[in-house]
Amino acid sequence: MTSLSLLNRLAMALITLFGVAVIVFVLLRVVPGDPVAMMISPGASEADIAALRAHYGLDASLSVQFAVWMKAILSGDFGTSISLHRDVLELLAERLPATLELAGAALVFAVMLGLFIAVFATLTSRTRLAPLVDTLNGLFLAVPDFIWALALVLVFGVLMPVFPLSGRINPDVQEGFHTQFFLLESLLTLRFSSLVDISMHMIMPVLALGLPLASIITKVLKQALAEAMVQDYILLARLKGMSRLRLVLQEALRNAIGPTIALTGVQFTFLIGGTVIVERIFAYPGIGNMAIDAVINRDLPLIQGLVLVFGAMFILVNLASDALVAWFNPRMEG
Repeated sequence: MTSLSLLNRLAMALITLFGVAVIVFVLLRVVPGDPVAMMISPGASEADIAALRAHYGLDASLSVQFAVWMKAILSGDFGTSISLHRDVLELLAERLPATLELAGAALVFAVMLGLFIAVFATLTSRTRLAPLVDTLNGLFLAVPDFIWALALVLVFGVLMPVFPLSGRINPDVQEGFHTQFFLLESLLTLRFSSLVDISMHMIMPVLALGLPLASIITKVLKQALAEAMVQDYILLARLKGMSRLRLVLQEALRNAIGPTIALTGVQFTFLIGGTVIVERIFAYPGIGNMAIDAVINRDLPLIQGLVLVFGAMFILVNLASDALVAWFNPRMEG
């Protein structure tokens, strides 16, 4: 990716993020419900309500509110949460690492599983196993992440209680962490007891998020491999005596991986969005779970901060996937 191309993409990303900010700001103020009315006690006077609205800047016009909010955002001030009475940026910094680790682990799992199944399906494409692989992958593709989450809770949390049902880490193990990236810090500091505990809490959410994505990766990569396997360079390599496994891994996969990376980047953004429901089911303390509470409580500053963070993550993921595609296949750059 050239410097000019990168600058163009960054400029478009900033414009997109600004558009997201405008849309979410307007929508939150035209939907029914008053966040101040949910905070105030039943016996509060009109003066108390007016003072609270003025405190949160809700008594000004929409244009003035938006200008004040954007000025604050550009200075690093995301406001104060109405329901939690804490700085929004502080809350995001506290919860975002949990979601990033969960989504990252689900992505790694999905890529590894999808790659394995796609290669296996290509190697067995002319055998009786081919219809079975396609059927199972179709089943995995048809079931959404929250259904997987509920099924996993029922099987491995209730019927066979193997994994923890909720949370991110045992409170007894949480002591001594210097960052909110518990999984990464455990790996870097070789705290194996913490690593095991965190992994046990993550297994079911990672499976719920990763299985649907793995099936999508399998479908796309399998199709790309099938197209690559009939190309002339593959036929030439086969005539030279190269085994089918080497043909797939060494020749076909390199050319089939580009479209898969592009699709995986797009799907990863949906995976991040899917953490909202999955985190709620497993009471996982990430920004997805916090987003639901923020919507229920009509916490405007927190919702606005969360949407901007989600939007920024989506844009960054797409930029990263474009860069990877260009790196694997320079002809697609630009």
